[in-house]
This record gives sequence, C-alpha cells and structure tokens, in this order.
Amino acid sequence: MRPQTAVSRSSCRGIRSKVRIFSPFRLSKLLLCGVAMVLNAVSVMAADQAAGSDNLPPYLMVRSLQFVQDSVVMGDHSAADMQRFVLAKIDKRLRAADPSEFRDPRNVDAALIYTMSGGNPATLEYLVSRDVDGHFDNRVTEVLRKYLSGKGVLITNTLADMVGIYKNTRIGAYLALVAGNVTLVKDPAGALKFYDMARLLTPGTIVEEAALRRSFSLAIETGQVQKAMKYANRYARRFLHSPYANQFADMLVQLIVDHFKQMDEQDVLATLATMDPARQREIYLRIARRASINGNPELAALAADRAQALAGLPGGTDPQALLYGGLALIPTTDVRSALKTIEGLKESELSDSDKALLAAARKVAEDIVTLPTAAPAVEAPPAEPKPEVSAPSAGADVQQDPTAPQASKVQAAAQPPQQGQLQRQLQGQPVVTDSPKPDPAFDAFLSNGRSKLDEIDNLLKRRGGE
Repeated sequence: MRPQTAVSRSSCRGIRSKVRIFSPFRLSKLLLCGVAMVLNAVSVMAADQAAGSDNLPPYLMVRSLQFVQDSVVMGDHSAADMQRFVLAKIDKRLRAADPSEFRDPRNVDAALIYTMSGGNPATLEYLVSRDVDGHFDNRVTEVLRKYLSGKGVLITNTLADMVGIYKNTRIGAYLALVAGNVTLVKDPAGALKFYDMARLLTPGTIVEEAALRRSFSLAIETGQVQKAMKYANRYARRFLHSPYANQFADMLVQLIVDHFKQMDEQDVLATLATMDPARQREIYLRIARRASINGNPELAALAADRAQALAGLPGGTDPQALLYGGLALIPTTDVRSALKTIEGLKESELSDSDKALLAAARKVAEDIVTLPTAAPAVEAPPAEPKPEVSAPSAGADVQQDPTAPQASKVQAAAQPPQQGQLQRQLQGQPVVTDSPKPDPAFDAFLSNGRSKLDEIDNLLKRRGGE
C-alpha cells in the first residue's frame, strides 16, 4: 500500500507541477513568447518576400502598398519612406510583367490602383500600349489619362458613368475619389456625394481620409457650416494622427473663427474633446490668436481660457494664453486690466510672431489709456487792416431801392442757410451763424492717434496672415 501511495503522491506532484506551469501568469508569458515568435517569423517572411518581390504577382504588391499607405494616415509616419520604396518596386514589376499576367483581373485592377495611388502614369500608358488582348477597359484608361494630364473637366460625365459601373469593384472607391476631385468646381453637391461614396466603400483607408478631408474643405467653401462640423468631428475621431492633420487643423480654426456665431458651442467642444490635451491646447491657442486679430474678443477670451486650463501650469501662467486673452480685452472697458496682463509677459517666452503681437497690443492699450495733453498756446499775429472793397454793381442797384433791406441783411439772406439753421428759422429760434473754432491740441491728438492705429492695424494684418 505504501509504495502505491508513494507513486500516487509523486504522480500528484507531477500533475500539480504541470498545473503550476500553466497558471494564468505563466500562460500569459507563454502567449507573449508565442506572439513574438510569430511576429518574428512574419518579419522574416516579409524580408524574404521583399528580397524576391520581383516575382510576386502585381496584385499582392499593391496590397502591400495599400497597407503601407493606410498605416501612414493612421499615424505611422515612418512608413512614408517605405511607401516610396514599394511604389518603385511595383513600377519595376509592372513594366517587367508578361502580357499574359493581366488575364487575371486582379492584376489589371492592381495596375489601375497603383496609378491612382501616386504611381507613374507613364507605366499605365506602357501597359495599355501592349494590351493587344483587351484586358484593360479603354474607357477607364482614357478617363485616367485625361485626369492625370490635367484635363479632368472634359471627362466629368464619362467618369460619373464609370463610377456607377465599377462601384462595387476593387477600383470603385478610387474612381469615386477621382470623380469628386473632377466635379467639385462645377457641382460641389455632386462632389460631396462622390466623396461620401468613396469613404463608405473603403473605411479606415487612405481613400477615406482623403475623401473626408476634401469633404470638410468643400463644405467650408460652400458655407455649409453644420455639415462641415460633422465632417470635422469624424475626421478628428479617425485620422487625427494623419500627416495631413495640420491641414485639417488650419481649416478647423478658420471654420470656428469665421462662423462661431452660427454654431452650437457644444458641437465645437465635442469635436475638440476627441483630441489629446496638447493638441486641444494648440487648437484653442490658434483660435484665440486669430479671433483676436479678426476683432472677435468674446471668442478669443473663451479660447484663451480653455487653453489656459489645458496648459497645466500653476496659477494660469501660460504666456500665449495670457497674451491672446489680453488682446481680447483691449477693445473692452477692461483695457487697463489687459495692459497690466500683457505688460507682465516676457518676450523670451514667445515666438517671433507673438512678440510682434505683444508689441502691437502694448502700443494700442497704452494709446487708449493715455490722456491727451494740450499743445502749448501759440500767440496769434496782429491782424492787418483790410482795405475797403467797393460793393458790386448788383449791390449798388439794391441799395438804390428804397424797399430793399440793408446791405448786410441782403448778403446774409443771399447765402443758403447752413444745416440746422433753416429748422431754427421755421421754429422762430435765433440762428447761430458763428461755428466754434476747433481746438488745435485735440486735432493734433486725433491725427496722431489715427496714424498710430493705422500702423498697428497693418502690423496685425501682416502677422495674421502667417
């Protein structure tokens, strides 16, 4: 019994040891090791395929190109160099392809997608010239030939027909994107439909990114504010790390500053809330700067406060937010507070363009709060005696008329009444004929102030275009 018990215990220990090996922690380690081995194997296979990529079918190489381009718009900017490499390899492979390889429709579509994805248009011309068996649709190749040569306006109707025919094929989304680019000038509404089709056919790809960004730009240009905000929200959620995100940010700032009163503030906040804090702060600062220059103090103050809250600095000491917030207060009754704020800023903490804004803001605020000073009185020279001037003949005739009024009254009546005098005469009120003399000190102050404001406005306009 004891030997059997010993064997049983040893067996149990072995089982327990095996169970311990596959505990959750050890299992996760094994899974990670397995994933690492698989990824390593995949990378080795990819390297082997890259070494012998000249023998790969064109459609497989184009799939690699699509993956690389989609990775770029998703935020992997290091893949941009790989994109140029893959394009060059595909170009070489297509030119070396045997015409019989294009019996496979996937290779035909690959050549067309390569051309519409930044490839060499001359390569498509080369392939079509050798296509004696008619594997390429001449209508599609002719459309692409004219589009790539800058004659897209000539094939608007034909291209729309091609989109309808190839909508549910591998090249459908690319043709829809091209159709949107061709029709956006003459038919913006039609272009938006093509862009919507392109992005819905290929979600999460470079085609969707391009279609969404161009839809956003077109909606802004045509004044469709609400639709533009919808496109902006979608782009911010999906492609915020695209290399074209800076272009999107420029358009978003323009839209908010130019049409803020037509928007729902919650829509703006919801769109910006999809961004990380650093990017939110950057957008808010750009809004505050542009709104200040464009004379929108309410929006500038709101954006500056938001940027200040996102800066994470103690006591609200973000220099850019303070500058733009101070600019927003200058046109208000709180100009002294604005001057106090901007005077405390250090130029070393600002960019060159912001330094110019700071100098302009200080000058404007100081001119506003500075009281005018009276110019020194200038003694008038003694009046010279005026020679007597004989009255004209018409006046002499009037003087000879016994029923005529006195000469002084005739001369006064001959002149048309000045503004306001006629009404006083009708109401029986005394007429004031002598206008008050202007104050030379006040006139000098106004002239000097206008010249300073003109200089500052010109400076702000130049800086606002940066």
